[in-house]
Amino acid sequence: MDSEQLHHSHTPEAVRLRLEEANAHGFLKDFIYGAIDGAVTTFAVVSGVAGAGLSSGIIIVLGVANLIADGFSMAASNFLGTRAENQARQKARREEEAHIDAYPEGEREEIRQIFARKGFEGEVLEHIVEVITEDRGRWVDTMIQEELGLPLHAAPALKAASATFIAFIVIGAIPLLSFVANWMTPGLIDHPFLWSIILTGIAFFAVGAMKSRFVEQNWFVSGFETLLIGGAAAVMAYFIGMLLSGAA
Repeated sequence: MDSEQLHHSHTPEAVRLRLEEANAHGFLKDFIYGAIDGAVTTFAVVSGVAGAGLSSGIIIVLGVANLIADGFSMAASNFLGTRAENQARQKARREEEAHIDAYPEGEREEIRQIFARKGFEGEVLEHIVEVITEDRGRWVDTMIQEELGLPLHAAPALKAASATFIAFIVIGAIPLLSFVANWMTPGLIDHPFLWSIILTGIAFFAVGAMKSRFVEQNWFVSGFETLLIGGAAAVMAYFIGMLLSGAA
């Protein structure tokens, strides 16, 4: 970011918009993690069945069953986990309100020590304590954030779960595309498993590169890392399928 862009990003309006966006829940993270899991698990199923030498029809049946069941399971877990976090925040808010009512001086001392640890002292510190504690809502919000380390805004659990489910289905379907194409038009693709490997590898890398937005990691490194992890899962599933092919 050059100096001009840096300047424009710190105007009062730009700062206000950035802070508002920070308080809003983004669903890109839910989408990316759903996509990674969908691609890995579905391709593992495809690899295992292909390693066992079973037909394309069985690959499609097991792959679709995995997509729906595992996708729903992951979405449900995300929904319940997000809702539990929201409920924990609501409980913490009620408890902080009760503490303020029962022992305001003790809660005021907590505010004082919180900001003293940030380096404030003397009259400035006392002024901060006074400003925060004169407004009950601001007082509770400060305790939620500073003492308990919880975000103030609830994440919409249903939307987060939906983003995870959609990503799981959309990206997780990629390993099955070549087999579905051959099922719809027999003989269209000579080596459907090879094309499944290629398409899934591209999907692994692309999703991993997107994941780099949430971690301090180069996009290429993140993409290659996800490709290696997904590939390792696929190789294990393939050889397990080969070993158990006699039982099929």
